Amino acid sequence: MSHHYSGPDFSFPQGDARVDFTDLYAFPKPGDTGKSILIMNVHPSASENPPGPTTTEPFAPEALYELKIDTDGDGIADIAYRVRFSAFERGAQTANLYRVDGQQAAGTGDGGRVIVEGAPVSIGREARVTEAGDIRFFAGWRSDPFFCDVEGAKNNFQFTSDDFFADKDVCSIVLEVPNSALGEKEVRLWARTLTKGHGGGWIQVERGARPAQAVVLVEERDAYLGGEPADDERFLAGFAHALEHTGGYTPAEAKRVAGTLLPDVMPYDPTRPASFPDNGRTLTDDAFDWFVRVLTNGRVTGDSVGPHGDLLREFPYVGPPHQNRMTKAPTKIKA
Repeated sequence: MSHHYSGPDFSFPQGDARVDFTDLYAFPKPGDTGKSILIMNVHPSASENPPGPTTTEPFAPEALYELKIDTDGDGIADIAYRVRFSAFERGAQTANLYRVDGQQAAGTGDGGRVIVEGAPVSIGREARVTEAGDIRFFAGWRSDPFFCDVEGAKNNFQFTSDDFFADKDVCSIVLEVPNSALGEKEVRLWARTLTKGHGGGWIQVERGARPAQAVVLVEERDAYLGGEPADDERFLAGFAHALEHTGGYTPAEAKRVAGTLLPDVMPYDPTRPASFPDNGRTLTDDAFDWFVRVLTNGRVTGDSVGPHGDLLREFPYVGPPHQNRMTKAPTKIKA
């Protein structure tokens, strides 16, 4: 698994699949290096605990979905893209996209400058794309691009090359933005989901950037998922302790390796080719094999599972869902 099933015992945060963040991707737009593609995936179509399908409602209208961007390396967001969704009615849902900068980006709220309003969410196989100036936006069901032998990972890394995610879907939020919107230098990215608390304020229930570590290495799960990258040093000892056991690292080496995994952000320089873990992440990067090598100190090198063959060469790049949840949909909407 990547960031899927990050709740207790491989369940969902707050028991809600719609706010379960699964993966983050960032890479230069193919054929146009002046733009970048940012992808935040949530809501696995299948549950592990208990086994079975999840709701067909793509996104939670009572939730907030955010892409956070740190431009100066302090672990605090300087830019944020926020997405809110309408209620899912008669098989349809719409999205609003906002941008906030500065102190607002570092805070918690659902306001901001409106970029896209009333964008249709894709329920079926055809991608409903919304354009607003030099920004393109997509939200909806897609084929899960993550690939991994989950059962082999759970069985002491006895892999059988069985890709658990080969027939699974997720809900994707995809942005195409000019690099100038990111600052045109290396930034650090992460994603998070929030829901309303009992007092009416927003409560962070999920966050992350790097695959697998929040599911495998975290000892203080609630504190980690509710935390901020700027404070991730407090989890260093827990990560190091876990790595001593999984990889046989010495205490000093485990601490050093743990330091390469925290803070939980994704470095991304839009002027360079993307390659995980050094710079962003493409849809074909084998992030799980990389994590397994770190986790086991090189004892296990991979699961012999490769990228999916249903990826698209054009926006939104993530392949169509395996399950068609509606009939026809227009391919492009002008905002």
